[in-house]
Amino acid sequence: MIGEDAQPPHERTATNTSRPNPWRRGALALVALAGCATLAIGADWYLAVPKTEVASYVGRQTCAECHQQEVQAWTGSHHDRAMDLATPETVLGDFDDAVLEYQGVTSKMFRRDGAYFINTEGPDGQLADFPVKYVIGVEPLQQYMVEFPDGRVQVLRITWDTAGKRWFYHYPPDVKDERLAPDDPLHWTGEQSNWNYMCADCHTTNLKKNFDAATETYHTSFSEIDVSCETCHGPGSIHVELAHSRSLFWDRNHGYGLARLKGESNKAEVESCAKCHMRRSQQLTENFRPGGELCDHFAPARLRAGLYHDDGQIKDEVYVYGSFAQSKMFARGIRCTDCHDPHTARLKHQGNAVCTSCHQHPSAKYDTPAHHHHAAGSSGAQCVECHMPEKHFMIVDPRRDHSMRAPRPDLSVAWRTPNACTGCHLELELEKEGGHDARPHYADWLAEAEAAEGEARERITRLDRWAAEHHAKWYDTDKSRDRKSPWIDFGPTLAAARQQQPEALSGLRKLLARKTTPAIVRATALEALGNHYPETAFEQLCEALTDKSPLVRATALTQLAQLPAGGDHREATPVPLAAPLLADPVRLVRIEAARSVAPYLQHLDEEERTQFDRAAAELVESFAVANDRAGSHRELAKLQQHLGQFDKAKASLSTALRLSRTPLDKSLSHYQNALLLVRQRDFAAVERELLAALEASEENIPALQTLLALYFDLRRPEQAREVLNRWRKRAPGDPRLNYWQQQLDAASSRPAASP
Repeated sequence: MIGEDAQPPHERTATNTSRPNPWRRGALALVALAGCATLAIGADWYLAVPKTEVASYVGRQTCAECHQQEVQAWTGSHHDRAMDLATPETVLGDFDDAVLEYQGVTSKMFRRDGAYFINTEGPDGQLADFPVKYVIGVEPLQQYMVEFPDGRVQVLRITWDTAGKRWFYHYPPDVKDERLAPDDPLHWTGEQSNWNYMCADCHTTNLKKNFDAATETYHTSFSEIDVSCETCHGPGSIHVELAHSRSLFWDRNHGYGLARLKGESNKAEVESCAKCHMRRSQQLTENFRPGGELCDHFAPARLRAGLYHDDGQIKDEVYVYGSFAQSKMFARGIRCTDCHDPHTARLKHQGNAVCTSCHQHPSAKYDTPAHHHHAAGSSGAQCVECHMPEKHFMIVDPRRDHSMRAPRPDLSVAWRTPNACTGCHLELELEKEGGHDARPHYADWLAEAEAAEGEARERITRLDRWAAEHHAKWYDTDKSRDRKSPWIDFGPTLAAARQQQPEALSGLRKLLARKTTPAIVRATALEALGNHYPETAFEQLCEALTDKSPLVRATALTQLAQLPAGGDHREATPVPLAAPLLADPVRLVRIEAARSVAPYLQHLDEEERTQFDRAAAELVESFAVANDRAGSHRELAKLQQHLGQFDKAKASLSTALRLSRTPLDKSLSHYQNALLLVRQRDFAAVERELLAALEASEENIPALQTLLALYFDLRRPEQAREVLNRWRKRAPGDPRLNYWQQQLDAASSRPAASP
């Protein structure tokens, strides 16, 4: 009989066994060991933090210790040879007493004591020997630079054609066949050929311009003399520290310690390249790092007249980004390294394989005469000839339009915009005729055709019509195009807006309403709307303040600030709309908001004023980046005037006048000084400054208008009429002329008064 304490035989046996179980002890030991390992790994992950939080530059030799293959591929690339000291290994030009004569100036290239010299016209108009310190570029041309005692580095216009093995004079695009005077800003010793301001940031790594406005001297520095590893990947000290650590992990906060350029979005990579491959409207800081927000450091140029043709095709040298940002490729995630090797900077494929490596279609849908209507293997059968036509810059440097659009000769007929068909066939005609020295390229003929009637316009018009007829036969435009696509209609809309056609207004509104319209096009459309149709722009400008693109938000603020205020109360000013953007996450938007509200500080509440002060400090920092230009000091003076800092504003304008190198710069500086003096009611001084502004440049229409208004208020009608006539000669179509004519006619009997 089994009692309460009795156990079944099998349980009794187990309970009575006193020997330890080795398997259980081993399992417990493994669990403990695993726990310790987990804790150690967790601690390692948590503690794997670099000692320094701010990365510094370490140089490519440090990168090469681990990344030999990448550095080897980069060596000899255009980035590697972007700039260098002038040595026998780097100088490609003929310096064996070569001679170049241009516009009455004979220049001689020679060597002396192992150094390279160019004897040419200097800043005083006299011939002198200038030692070449640096070379810039390698293909298809090389330029040469001279360093002056004040730290300026100037780029000579005498240039070496590396393909043609010849010297040529690199004239400015709009000053062909004209001798530049030594005091002309376009002269090689002038500010437009100043390397420190114009070139250095994109031909070196980690540039600091270091201009001292008080002494007008440069103390420019850089980490490396070319476009090296850290230009594209960012400063590498944290990456190196993490790589040399004994941790199992990269840092949980810093990752690999470098920019992440290979994420799902193409934004980080494209904008890292855009830092240099972009036309800038303004540089905001000298601290851009790859992977960062582009508009925290730069204001990309919109598709403005002079830079781009009316439909957005490249016109001036705009360095790729602005055209690529218009494209379907950009919108659909394509990035620079899909086509270009990031280290050699060469294309990854040859010929049409650059395109067909992605655009793979059954039966070679596009890479066939059935599509392009040209003989297989001919130049017309190349995708890029139709979709990425070339334009020559710097005389011998062909660069392709990266908007990758379909040719539209029908738009050329309507708006005189370029098209690839006319460009190619015009140059074929010129080749059969033996070439044309004065107008060797399509762009030369197009520029002359835009300027006036004549042979160029007749020839371009004939080819445009011929191309449009063939295009209509080959492609059914209405059926083959998605009419909802933003890449179809923004060209004609922008063209119509530039010419202020009534139908453009609805087109601009459609572009802005369609969120798939490229951001750079939306920003350009906003600018066109504000400039040409201000009376109807308010609603669209308000809506654009919440756009996802910082460039669009900043453009909306700029245009809103230009609309006239409706009164002195807060609601009649830009403050209610602009003040919330003083705390925008992107610097460009914040500083444009600060510009917008600066004239109306009395309407800001306490929190808004705090946000304004922060944004205004960033605005002042952006002026310091360009403190070697007069315009930056004029803008600073405007802000100081709004802040009531009149002594500082006067000092800034004095600096602006001292740094003014062009007639227009001098005129604008005198004009702004006149506006400052108006507050002091010193009208005699105002008159002197306005007259000085107009003596420097009659193109300063605001100065003419202000001087007219001054004479009108002082009851000096004869002088006012004289100014009105000067204004009419300069801008005969200005609608304000009629208003002032009526005002003067009505006041003609008033007695004169002294200032």
